[in-house]
Amino acid sequence: MKRILKRVLMLAAVAILVALGIGYFAKNGSEQPSFKTIAVERGDLQAVISATGTVEPEEVVDVGAQVAGKIVSFGKDRSGKQIDYGSEIEQGTILAQIDDSLYASDVAQAKAQLDQAKAAVKRAEADLGQLQAKLVQAERDWNRAKKLGPSDALSQSDYDAALSAFEVAKANLEVGKASLAQSKNSVDQAAASLRRNQQNLDYCTIISPVKGVIIDRRVNIGQTVVSSLNAPSLFLIAKDLKRMQVWVAVNEADIGNISAGQPVSFTVDAFPGQVFLGEVGKVRLNATMTQNVVNYTVEVITDNSSGKLLPYLTANVKFMTSNRKGVLLVPNAAVRWVPQQEQISPENRNRPEIRKISKPGPDGAAQAGSGGGFIWTTDERFVKPISVRVGMTDGSMTEVQGDGIQEGTLVVVGEARKESANAGTAASPFTPKLFGGGGGSRGGR
Repeated sequence: MKRILKRVLMLAAVAILVALGIGYFAKNGSEQPSFKTIAVERGDLQAVISATGTVEPEEVVDVGAQVAGKIVSFGKDRSGKQIDYGSEIEQGTILAQIDDSLYASDVAQAKAQLDQAKAAVKRAEADLGQLQAKLVQAERDWNRAKKLGPSDALSQSDYDAALSAFEVAKANLEVGKASLAQSKNSVDQAAASLRRNQQNLDYCTIISPVKGVIIDRRVNIGQTVVSSLNAPSLFLIAKDLKRMQVWVAVNEADIGNISAGQPVSFTVDAFPGQVFLGEVGKVRLNATMTQNVVNYTVEVITDNSSGKLLPYLTANVKFMTSNRKGVLLVPNAAVRWVPQQEQISPENRNRPEIRKISKPGPDGAAQAGSGGGFIWTTDERFVKPISVRVGMTDGSMTEVQGDGIQEGTLVVVGEARKESANAGTAASPFTPKLFGGGGGSRGGR
């Protein structure tokens, strides 16, 4: 009796194991590949070039100091407040004052030298008048001497003396003229020195050359500025913040697709979600090289009437290179996806052009390649190729054309696993795991 019971238990255990094995293989055997598909849609497509740039004022004036000295005060802006960052100013507004005591002394000294030179001119003119009078007298004496000649009435020595006096008077007159010219030149020199010193004195008052907004103040009261070969920069003034530029570094591979007047859109981190519009102003020709990559600076002009764009914000820029309307669109994944050979329908599997681009299957018989020129549709078990011409892309969607494709066609974008009917049923923790398997589904290839 015990032997019979033992056999019954052994047969029951074997039956249970066989049943579990059959269920396991049936479950995994029913798992078939399925494909992720998406419908072809019709819409508009814009091709863009993405780059990063910096928001810049359209025109900036750097105001410097042309003389050395200590900053003693700042001027007033439109509202009467002391000049500072963001101050709105008019052309001719006093921005700052440099200590002018030394320069005022130079001006006073130059004025005195000019007055002295003018006095010297007057003296030289008076001396010249005396010399002219002496020449006239000497000329008269000489004329009388010539009439008498050397005779009993005029000795030879007196005759010679009259001639010498006349010649000396003429020479002295020329000396007087030269002295007067020299004195006049001294006046001109003194006047030039005065103008130079007066200009240096005027330079002590820093005046705005334009109407605009102070975007940078680089000095403080009490600070000494030193002017040498290069004028030190004191203020940076933006002429008009209602018109801004974005300076964009564009790779040499993309620069050929950018031209003046091209529409541009960009965003800044300060205003997430808001898109600003502009257009290409010009492409600068002075390229720069960074890590062996040549970049060109493109100036993008944009309106800033709202005042939202601040100088030197970082901009994420998109140049619109082309625009297609009402074209058939598929995700880029549909163009990139390539099936394995055993996934292709049997009637298409051995076509030479298909074998060339399909992935190798488990037997390793197919050739590797890219899926360019084909997208794939499915009949659940297999996929079928559709020959297409691939157009432009915006980075996520691609334009396709072809006789076998139309709006609404379902195309494959990826691969998933089709689970058996009871895949969603939770496995019992007490169910034995056979051959290292489990209650869950297998991972995809």
